[in-house]
Amino acid sequence: MRILSPLVLIQLVAACAGLQAQTPAAKAEIVMVAGCLREQAPGEWRVANATDPKPSNANAPMVADLPAMPVVGKNQFQLIGVSIFDLPSHKDHTVVLKGLLIPAKPLSRLNLTSVTMVAPTCAAAK
Repeated sequence: MRILSPLVLIQLVAACAGLQAQTPAAKAEIVMVAGCLREQAPGEWRVANATDPKPSNANAPMVADLPAMPVVGKNQFQLIGVSIFDLPSHKDHTVVLKGLLIPAKPLSRLNLTSVTMVAPTCAAAK
């Protein structure tokens, strides 16, 4: 049987400690927000006057999860991953959006997984 030299043993222990000391990446969170769907520029979508993000799942919301009208929040999110959704048909409507929250400054992003229209108009901002 072969015995490890002290130098190899120290390197092995240091490598194992380094693996344990690494901080795991933050888990991305799927959230739900409600707000007013706006087109800032052609193809650039945001949800304005949005509610605070609530943890959710990626599926479309159930009827019980839809907010009572009017919906007016203080947040705004840039929307990404929008090409598979027919956002122009919901422009200036109150919607519930679900997606992957990507916190950023000055504007957080929401990578969409579902879009549900709540009302054909938007509530006035506070």
